[in-house]
Amino acid sequence: MKIAFISDIHGNAIALDAVLEDINTQGIDKIYVLGDISYRGPEPKRSLDIVRSLHTEVIKGNADEWVVRGVRKGEVPDKALELMNTERQWIVEQLEPSDIDYLNSLPAQLNVTIKDVQISAFHATPENLFDIVLPNADDSHIENRLMKAHDAQVYVYAHIHKPYIRFLSGKVIMNIGSVGLPFDGLAKASYGLVEIEDGHLKTSIRRVSYEIERAAALYHEVNYPNAEMMSNVIRTARI
Repeated sequence: MKIAFISDIHGNAIALDAVLEDINTQGIDKIYVLGDISYRGPEPKRSLDIVRSLHTEVIKGNADEWVVRGVRKGEVPDKALELMNTERQWIVEQLEPSDIDYLNSLPAQLNVTIKDVQISAFHATPENLFDIVLPNADDSHIENRLMKAHDAQVYVYAHIHKPYIRFLSGKVIMNIGSVGLPFDGLAKASYGLVEIEDGHLKTSIRRVSYEIERAAALYHEVNYPNAEMMSNVIRTARI
């Protein structure tokens, strides 16, 4: 059984196309989506339509919540608040009311058992869409923030746009990175794989090349409100 976890598409449908093409070559049995589908990208509607066409379980990310109700003071630096809400308004204008309803209805967690392996998946932490748990967090912080809510063998999350795999107390913690906006300096889309076969468990991160310049140019072509900054993020994989 091979399971792909994708997240943090952020309206970069070109990167999403490339990831799904790569997934198709891997013999994947199931795809799960861990949120942040449309916000901050040049193709929010197409990204959401592709995700919905997968007919799979999708959970909510903080950026999906922002699309639904706006960015609130204290959730981002004060100097970025007005601009990020301007970006959010542009995203909303590209979507249908039914799309907003869909994002609003998404659950916050996914807990599944596959061939006796329990997997707990969430966007940021099990209890909060906005919490940040970084790759270099100490063991106790990882345990308290990611592993307390559910007993599982594999914990999968996203949100920080920096993929990694870590082993702690006999458990696997995997951050799957970002399809559309990686922040680790490697300008390639990222997603996670979990493989379960004959009692064996394997986890890995796939990095996928895509047409970066085409995606960066789209921000300007569609008159995205923060086009210059976001196109640079696409190119450098840093924010």
